Amino acid sequence: MSLVRRITQLLAGLVLYGASIALMIESGLGLNPWDVFHQGISDVTGISFGWTVVLVGVPVLLLWIPLRQKPGVGTVANLVLVGFSADAALALLPTGQTIPARVGYLVGGILLNGFATGLYIGSRMGSGPRDGLMTGVNARFPRLSIRVVRTGIELLVLGAGFLLGGTVGVGTIAYALAIGPLVHLFLPKLTVPDRRPVPVPAH
Repeated sequence: MSLVRRITQLLAGLVLYGASIALMIESGLGLNPWDVFHQGISDVTGISFGWTVVLVGVPVLLLWIPLRQKPGVGTVANLVLVGFSADAALALLPTGQTIPARVGYLVGGILLNGFATGLYIGSRMGSGPRDGLMTGVNARFPRLSIRVVRTGIELLVLGAGFLLGGTVGVGTIAYALAIGPLVHLFLPKLTVPDRRPVPVPAH
């Protein structure tokens, strides 16, 4: 039963994560750093946003090899589902025409993103390619804190995405400020308990 819940939670979290990205895109008020990068590449190449997310995820995942990171089921699912669900949601969502509608999209997207992150991480089925890159660099270079590693990577992709034409704005700042507290709120409530028996130490 726990495995069924974990798989269901993983899939729901990834689909909702893609939908949350679509909401932020349609707000036109700014994206999180990785999605600024994805949008910039999408605009330059003409490849859909979702396919860009998938294609960028492949070389990111290959970087796990020298970092000695091991992918899980959730890693592969993340690679595919987030991009495709983002494209599906973009096809269905109308563009925000008024300021209240755009702000609503932005706020809804950030809230949904925090909830979806709690769902898929809480399933304990493996981290996504980009999260694994962050934790892998941290493990490889332990003197660098996880905060420094994450900030460095996100500033790098944010700068590259901005130069490529990705949308940087108030939404980018709002996401950076809100996502940590939101995940902190949702993750403990959504993490599937580990019911594996505790090993009894030998005497």
